[in-house]
Amino acid sequence: MTNSPSNKSYFDLHITGLGYLNRIREVKPKKGDPFMACDIAALIGPTDSVEYRYFDVKVSGVDAKHLIKKCENAVAENRKVLVGFRLGDLWVDKFTYSRGEKAGQQGVSLKARLLFISWIKIDGKSVYKAAAKAVETIVAEEPNDISPGEEAPASSPPETGDHPDAEASAEAPALVASF
Repeated sequence: MTNSPSNKSYFDLHITGLGYLNRIREVKPKKGDPFMACDIAALIGPTDSVEYRYFDVKVSGVDAKHLIKKCENAVAENRKVLVGFRLGDLWVDKFTYSRGEKAGQQGVSLKARLLFISWIKIDGKSVYKAAAKAVETIVAEEPNDISPGEEAPASSPPETGDHPDAEASAEAPALVASF
């Protein structure tokens, strides 16, 4: 649980991992403001038989937006852009395929917000590593307003708006090399 400056409490769900960046784009919804998005093909399983889980993410936070923007050309050139990441507010979105051999069938997409990038490698070469303080592990706090045995209050589905924890420093992160 995280407390923001306005003393609101939030229950955070974070996913950490590493994966390949794909489809960096600006999304212009019919309602609301445009936002940056990308796909992450996260690596899972044993190293000798890797599998992938695909996340369609909204890029949140000043540093994450800056870093993803810097990776745009490399992704467009089909270079291998591998990142260490932290996602938040995971949800599932159902959709119907509009073309291809699955046209008309139902599908699901894992959606989340990209909150933090801990490192970036392009074609195996390290180009960015976050400062040590930013990479510290988040320790989940036990909610102090819920008694043992009592369930957490029900909440509504996550909104796509920015969460108070999404904002990062106003300064752009330093890069190991330009890319």
